[in-house]
Amino acid sequence: ELRDIKERPIDGIFVEPENDNLFVWNCAVKGASDTPYKGGTFRFKLELPSNFPFKAPTVVFQTKIYHPGINEEGHICVPILRDEWKPSVTLSTVLAVIQEKVNNPSADDPFEPDIAALLKNDKAKFLATAKEHTKK
Repeated sequence: ELRDIKERPIDGIFVEPENDNLFVWNCAVKGASDTPYKGGTFRFKLELPSNFPFKAPTVVFQTKIYHPGINEEGHICVPILRDEWKPSVTLSTVLAVIQEKVNNPSADDPFEPDIAALLKNDKAKFLATAKEHTKK
């Protein structure tokens, strides 16, 4: 899977195994230019369980991000990493879904209800706050 990702990289996603440990990947996603995350690079760790692909990888963001779908501890809320996991899902798909989630914040299925409420009720304030956090 790592070879596939290296041969067909996803624009805006960076992946590197940690100290040649193929079960732990240091990854990063760049904020898209049409989002409040523009200019930001958000690092996360992707860890594969010993029974992968029968169990989903664990993803934890190390870079703080003001986002309704990523909580204070860095956990991201995407169904493909929870109840919708299937052994046929590739890690390229996982990375693409993470990138999509980061660049398209949604108030639906939030990990951070307060941020989701702001996005829903005062989008301008949400965008300004997210931009400010990204600068930091």
